[in-house]
Amino acid sequence: MSDKRFRFGVVGSPTTAEQWTTTVRRAAELGYTSVLMPDGLQLPSPFASLAMAATLADIRVGTFVAAAPLRTPRQAAWDAHTLTVLTDGRFDFGIGTGRPGVEQQAAEIGLPFGSGKERRDQVRETLDLLADLDGDRRTPIMLAAGGPRALALAAARADIVSIAKDAMTPRAEILRLIQDLRELAGPRADDIELAMNLFAAGTRELPPWTKQAAGVEPEELEASDSLMMLRGTPQQMVDELERRRDTFGTTYITVNSTYLDDLAPVVQKLAGS
Repeated sequence: MSDKRFRFGVVGSPTTAEQWTTTVRRAAELGYTSVLMPDGLQLPSPFASLAMAATLADIRVGTFVAAAPLRTPRQAAWDAHTLTVLTDGRFDFGIGTGRPGVEQQAAEIGLPFGSGKERRDQVRETLDLLADLDGDRRTPIMLAAGGPRALALAAARADIVSIAKDAMTPRAEILRLIQDLRELAGPRADDIELAMNLFAAGTRELPPWTKQAAGVEPEELEASDSLMMLRGTPQQMVDELERRRDTFGTTYITVNSTYLDDLAPVVQKLAGS
């Protein structure tokens, strides 16, 4: 059975060693379970960054998520297994078929982007190779899924699933996708941990780069009922997360590192409950 208690992660996008060190140590100090790293050529390598993070604090680390087209399956499996070994099991391997922009990045490093099916097959092959390398020590797998084929893959292979939809997706659609995931997973459904990523938390004004990151103007996102937002006082945020757990089953809550301190009172109250 999946543990239905809350845990929290921080998604960082470091550009300097000092920035990354501060984020990792602060996350551990505030009671976050994990620090996570996106993937893309505009950032430092996630695997090297997470190896560094694991030496800075006693905290889990994870890719959020590795883009399959940016590595061969054998290379990705090798990197993931290495982190599992060197962190003594503190690594969660998030992998997906790639966000917008990854096609150009794959071309830049000389790898094919492939069709949707080919990229899903890459993910499957990577997971198969990782399982062979892991042997008895199994790396937890996190998959982001939104379409029916991705949901089927996540239902069959993932330990952690994040529903991959845009910021303005209605709550009813997210609930339907979660119900589809559970149905596809069958007897595995209760073993899957459901994750939800927050773009912003608390009461601070949204940053000017909101549109670039979330795809909508700050005013539109602020006025919406988006699940990427968790606004209000600490108690209001606690109440809302408990409602989301009751409605959607989401217990692994991740937040943009910009809002690490804003969510901290909620982490201190809900982590492990």
